[in-house]
Amino acid sequence: MSKKKLLAALAALPLIATLAACSGSSAEASAEKGSADNPVKIGVVGASDPYWQTYVDAAADEGISVEIVDFGEYTQPNPALSEGDIDMNQFQHVIYLAQYNEASGDDLTPIGATAIYPLGLYSTQYDSVEDIPDGAEVAVPNDESNQARGLLVLQSAGLITLKDGGSVFSTVSDVVESKSRVTVTALEASLTPTSLPDLAAAIINNDFIEDAGLKASDAIAQDDPADPNAVPYINIFVTRAADKDNKVYNKLVDIYHSSQDVLDGVQETAGGTAEFVETPADELQASLDEVVSDIKAQG
Repeated sequence: MSKKKLLAALAALPLIATLAACSGSSAEASAEKGSADNPVKIGVVGASDPYWQTYVDAAADEGISVEIVDFGEYTQPNPALSEGDIDMNQFQHVIYLAQYNEASGDDLTPIGATAIYPLGLYSTQYDSVEDIPDGAEVAVPNDESNQARGLLVLQSAGLITLKDGGSVFSTVSDVVESKSRVTVTALEASLTPTSLPDLAAAIINNDFIEDAGLKASDAIAQDDPADPNAVPYINIFVTRAADKDNKVYNKLVDIYHSSQDVLDGVQETAGGTAEFVETPADELQASLDEVVSDIKAQG
């Protein structure tokens, strides 16, 4: 997606009435952030995952009131954070944030890491990559960061060849058809699971695996989260730049890692695939800056 199209899509997002209705109240404005009258609002995709309630309870034990705000699409939590409808979000990795900031001119900032999750290829028709017939159609997410990552998974699995070996900026147009076993279609991330079984296989983000009646362990191919080059795919807590040193927000990052119940819940939801990391905020920012620089160099 071009920067122009992304900005247009973001501008067209509907206002979220429930957020607008509760923002700006005098009670919240006068109460200390993290109190019962002014909870820290954290935007996520997939608030129904049980570990979020465990996290809210763990924060409450530390005297911080947290409200989890659910979003149905990845395109929504960053604009909501920019507008002040929420205080933090936790749904994206470094590359996704870099692409958003560069396209929107924003400066949202990572303040802590959570985990790296392998991105997997799933099929309800075939038990292995080798079983997928030549000429079959495979889906990848259409957002820029996950599309490139998904294409690299397909290339590692021997299903496609990417121009110049591929990169974190590869798109479907970089698939070398004459050297690829399958054709690739880009779909909105939440639609990749529902493309099965009509398509032979699909790259499915962890948040949507269950929508296809699958488990993370059902992946027939995936990338390696232990690779040192995987830092840009670390999932992160994000705030507005002005809030990056907020003690309450940074305490919430610590609570995520210090609560074993939270980590166990995350791992259960991830099907045992989560690789927890506590990369310092300055290293995350350095990675973010590097990716933004690479995006600018791409033109």
